[in-house]
Amino acid sequence: MSGVGLASPDISTARTSRAYIYGDAEDKAITTQAPLSKDDTLILGWNGPHDAENPVNWSKGHKWLVTSTALFATQIVCWNGTSVAAAALEINAEFNISDAVFPHSYWPVCSWTFGGAVFVVLLLPIMEDVGVRWGFRIAYIFFLLMIIPQALATNFETLVVTRFLSGGCVSLLANTIASVIADVWETDEERSIPVGLYILMYLTGNTLGLPIFGGVTQHLPTWRWIFYIQLIIYGALLPFFWYFIQETRSSVILRRRANQLRGTTGQKIYAQADLDAPPILQVLTKSASRPLYLLCTEPLLIANTLWSAFCFGTVFLFTQSTAIVFTSLYEWEEYSVAYVNGAVVIGEIFGWCATLLSTKLYLASASRNTECPGKPIPEARLYVSIFGSFFGVVGGMFVYAWTSYPTIPWIAPAIGLAMVGFGIQIVVSAVADYVLDAYAASGYAASAVSACAAGESLTAAFLPFATNAMYGRLGLQWASTLLAFLAIMLSMAPVVFVWKGRTFRERSPFMQAGVALAKASTQSTEEGIV
Repeated sequence: MSGVGLASPDISTARTSRAYIYGDAEDKAITTQAPLSKDDTLILGWNGPHDAENPVNWSKGHKWLVTSTALFATQIVCWNGTSVAAAALEINAEFNISDAVFPHSYWPVCSWTFGGAVFVVLLLPIMEDVGVRWGFRIAYIFFLLMIIPQALATNFETLVVTRFLSGGCVSLLANTIASVIADVWETDEERSIPVGLYILMYLTGNTLGLPIFGGVTQHLPTWRWIFYIQLIIYGALLPFFWYFIQETRSSVILRRRANQLRGTTGQKIYAQADLDAPPILQVLTKSASRPLYLLCTEPLLIANTLWSAFCFGTVFLFTQSTAIVFTSLYEWEEYSVAYVNGAVVIGEIFGWCATLLSTKLYLASASRNTECPGKPIPEARLYVSIFGSFFGVVGGMFVYAWTSYPTIPWIAPAIGLAMVGFGIQIVVSAVADYVLDAYAASGYAASAVSACAAGESLTAAFLPFATNAMYGRLGLQWASTLLAFLAIMLSMAPVVFVWKGRTFRERSPFMQAGVALAKASTQSTEEGIV
């Protein structure tokens, strides 16, 4: 978890340019055979396996306090994403924007999600060096500042550009928060509930923006109150997050400790991250190019990204389609339509419950793993997602399509939306876990997950632009049916990978080394036991 190699007692390094030191210099736990001089470089590790500052050693209550704060932050910052859709008509009227030929009113949401895709690829590596605490603070303050021009925008272009910047900040915040879970929870079993909750908070946060702020234009004088209210909420929470978001990144904690020791001892004491850090330009080049290369060359990643991205994109597509369906069928006002998106949230909550079963099936698969005995099978992450795909996403879209008649009560298509939300939660969770497991041993997991996240954001940015034309030309029933047919094709991905996933992993040049390493690790463990 920590990413820092700890010095072991049997390591001995005579007076060379590098030695190892545990914890504080006062412990004098220096594994060398000769006295050290000022020219020797010491690498700082944890002060034994029970070091109290190591996040994995925090008490369970402390871990849940930090995790809960991070999850709450994920939920509320995502409200900013779709909330602006509640005022589409008012914004169009004020800035003379027309949707007659093209849905220009969606640009503020598009730019928000597109900013997320750009920022997570280009700037996230820099945030990793800054650490969780200061990375969160910097991104949150900049995000808060970007709410101001959204509220005061005097033209449509200002709104779109500042939305791009705020969406980028939210993506940095969300990914920084996700690393908290990886830092404090050590095993797959421990992480299962926090990771599932994180994805739930991220999805429901993006979905809830519209229903939460849907009534603003009805009850307050101007659409700008959407952002005034957000400014009040986010501003009031700044002191709370400033205090409760703690540093969890091991490399940053050790770097800070090493800095203090250099000042008090005069020795060249460094954290491993200080010595291994490549030039920032190299980091940025790799972070931008490697995910793109993987996404263009890895069939496993391509298929799973398309599958997950389509599901995530439908969350944003529904902000457009529900307005068309429920206003035309039931003559609802725009602000009333916003509330029906709450059905998707209800489905997502039930979907999270299903992911708990998925984790149990994944852990149980270790007993029948012939590839790496004793370790869970990566494809076991996908078992429940097959049901979620066909019953939830596909089934829900068919229900949403063929209950869209004025003679059928509104609750029927709303149930279809809830079914889709159920499936989306399962699919997005399964893909994130599967991609991470498949690439974990190879060292390319971060790039693979980054590629998948970028694909999701790009789809969410541009898929909804097709909504007006699709529903206008095909009609309410066949437009949603077309989405269902696309979902059927993409839902074959988990079926194929449950069947042949191991073959795909063994043929991948990026995963071959990881598979070999996992097998070697298993064999060495068995030999040690024998």
